Amino acid sequence: MILDALFAVAARQGLHAVSLRAVAAEAGISLRLVQYYFETKAGLMQAGLDRLERESNDRWTGRLAPAPDAPDTRAALAALFREALPTDPQSRAFHHMWMSYAVLAMTEPDLAGPGLVAGPNRLQTRIAAILADGKEAGMFRADIDVDAEAGALLGLIHGLGTAMLVGQQKPAAALAHLERQLDRLCVTKKPGENPPRAGNQRPA
Repeated sequence: MILDALFAVAARQGLHAVSLRAVAAEAGISLRLVQYYFETKAGLMQAGLDRLERESNDRWTGRLAPAPDAPDTRAALAALFREALPTDPQSRAFHHMWMSYAVLAMTEPDLAGPGLVAGPNRLQTRIAAILADGKEAGMFRADIDVDAEAGALLGLIHGLGTAMLVGQQKPAAALAHLERQLDRLCVTKKPGENPPRAGNQRPA
């Protein structure tokens, strides 16, 4: 209830308008009750980001669930891209919230810190793990640096996501940019050769 109120205030008035008092009023509860669960605005905001990240991860898992077998590493990354980019209301809310938080943290130091980058760091680690699995399975080139490529892909995701939010990039074009990056990482197949399949890539 409290986090729902946080999202409602942020969506209607902007993240700068969020306060413990405003969230309490939106939720129809006392300020003291909000303070019981969240002592500071930064703690409340971090809890909101954590929930959005969990929901995003659940949706990514759902995108992979229809596959009859474990998806290959490229399919897992493609599903992650579709979720990480603001391609639907849920992923758009997540991207908008994180970007708004990052901008606000530039002028409110108490909102900055490890919590701000914890989610992106987890995502980068996850991308690197998928790339490593694909490299081991022979889908991705043996000479790639999975950590460096994961960082580059994450940066591209963030840049394209922001471009989509402001209308500079369309979803199809943004996804195509990411697919071309995967093409660059993939082993060149001989005519008629099927790509290898990797093991289970579902997120933990």
